[in-house]
Amino acid sequence: MKHYELRLRFPGGRAKALTFSFDDGVVSDIRFVELLNQYGMKGTFNLNSGCLGQPGRVMTEEQAKKLFADGRHEVAVHTLTHPRLDQLPTATVVNEIFEDRKNLERIFERPVLGMAYPYGTSGATDEVVAAAKACGIVYSRTTKSTHDFDLPDDWIRLPSTCKYDDPRLTELADRFLKERTDGYPRLFYVWGHTYEFDDYNHWGVIEEFLKVMANREEEIWYATNIEIYDYQQAYDRLEFSVDLDFVKNPSSIPVWFWLNGTVLSVQPGELLKLQ
Repeated sequence: MKHYELRLRFPGGRAKALTFSFDDGVVSDIRFVELLNQYGMKGTFNLNSGCLGQPGRVMTEEQAKKLFADGRHEVAVHTLTHPRLDQLPTATVVNEIFEDRKNLERIFERPVLGMAYPYGTSGATDEVVAAAKACGIVYSRTTKSTHDFDLPDDWIRLPSTCKYDDPRLTELADRFLKERTDGYPRLFYVWGHTYEFDDYNHWGVIEEFLKVMANREEEIWYATNIEIYDYQQAYDRLEFSVDLDFVKNPSSIPVWFWLNGTVLSVQPGELLKLQ
């Protein structure tokens, strides 16, 4: 009898991925994007389009448009005005999510399918989740920390590994880098607010983390939230024969996987013989 072990691998056959998610669209995002670019990484930025240009530290629409114009980093929904969604009528919740999505798509001229809940996990009620799905949102981040690197099994209540200022950040980084590459796929997911880098003098904290994780392209995929979501969806759509003798990739992107100790890839539309 055959023994089967099948696991996802990220683009290039890598076993690890790193992603960031930062909220509120503040001016300090500009400096953080510069750091991400410097260290070859990517992030997702969750914006309240109805707050852009307000007095204080929020970016203007023009600043945000310029910052994310090249599409390297993802822009995602954070609702129109950052309310506590769990305290609002359903129609208002839908309006907050839908109008923010429409505005962001108008500003950045691309589909916007991701989201982060304002005020985190408390906002991810069943009613709010249903509203987000109705607005075409495919994933939405909470503020729950898992302190592990498992791929999410519930993208619409997406947890993170930890917040950037978690006391265990250094320990987790060390553990992540030491994780075996012949096991299950590993995802390190960090979230936060860049204004906290200013408020608590934490620029050194985040840059030290970036330095530790940088220049590891052969083993780590640096990706946005939506890139990881899309890739996992493509992997889940792979069509394997019962005995794993063949696989077909019906998606539009190449997909890598680990089968009984061997890393393989299948191209878009390809039917690949495995045995």
